[in-house]
Amino acid sequence: MGDVAMVVPVLRALTEQHKKVKVTVISRAFFKPFFNGIPNIDFFAAEPNGKHKGFLGLLKLYSELKKLHVYGVADLHNVLRSRIITTLFRLKGKKTATVDKARSQRAALTRPDNKVFEPLVPITERYADVFEMLGYPIDLKKVKFIEKQSLTDDIIATTGTRTENWVGIAPFAKHRAKIYPKDLMQEVINQLLVKPKIKIFLFGAGRSEIKKLEGFAEGHDNVIVIAGKMSFKQELQLISNLDIMLSMDSGNAHIAAMYGVNVITLWGATHPYAGFAPFNQPEKNQLVADREQYPKLPTSIYGNKKVEGYENAMRTIKPNDVVTIVDSYLNHNNL
Repeated sequence: MGDVAMVVPVLRALTEQHKKVKVTVISRAFFKPFFNGIPNIDFFAAEPNGKHKGFLGLLKLYSELKKLHVYGVADLHNVLRSRIITTLFRLKGKKTATVDKARSQRAALTRPDNKVFEPLVPITERYADVFEMLGYPIDLKKVKFIEKQSLTDDIIATTGTRTENWVGIAPFAKHRAKIYPKDLMQEVINQLLVKPKIKIFLFGAGRSEIKKLEGFAEGHDNVIVIAGKMSFKQELQLISNLDIMLSMDSGNAHIAAMYGVNVITLWGATHPYAGFAPFNQPEKNQLVADREQYPKLPTSIYGNKKVEGYENAMRTIKPNDVVTIVDSYLNHNNL
């Protein structure tokens, strides 16, 4: 989800700076709301678990896409499925370009020994490079963010009328090594609630996460669990209206960033140097685990590798430091 969300500001820049370009985004139907409201963007829902599954399914997908009569193909995924589709178009004489995922550089950044600890090119810039190869250079410093979306009555029924700072917290990630310890996150929430004029919205998915979120919110009227109460489209509308999103290295960080929301991220097994920091966010907003205590960090790109002795790496990120940087974005005056 994060990879798709990071495409959004790039496409906004592309269509704003090249107004005669029309783009068709090919992805899972779930992600279609990301691209709503962007001029000259169409969406084609691929079904990799349905009619487009397997090689024969990819041939069917290619056959359907041919009818779009495209000028070129930008492969922003660079996996087997996307490479097959791109190759089929290239064999038909279409111009194609594929994102460089810098796999060897990522391996050097994450290996335990002889680590090359240097920042890699951000993935959004790599996406932009793909369009430049197709003949459409992009200046990512001139991105116009999506405007805050109007909140419908059913959303306001959950959030209440806005009279405070709205802070989103997304405390989960796909892999445990990227999740801030529960007791420390509770301390962050408790310290934030001492601040005036603040309402906290908790984001997550699934019964297990909802139960944990309800534990964070218990006894606090101004902490609202959003998970399970809104559709994905409604969550996007709410996120676009946040003042701050506090997130792990996960999709919610990138969703908030695509709306131009202030995003603070906490990093454990992964690291912003891999190129996946939220778009257009200052370095100070990325709080990382202590590499002096845990020199093998980052241990992986996606946080999916378990390294013995590194289970508590995120405990080196102190709740006071998290609260301090969140507080720097709060408006304590009349809203």
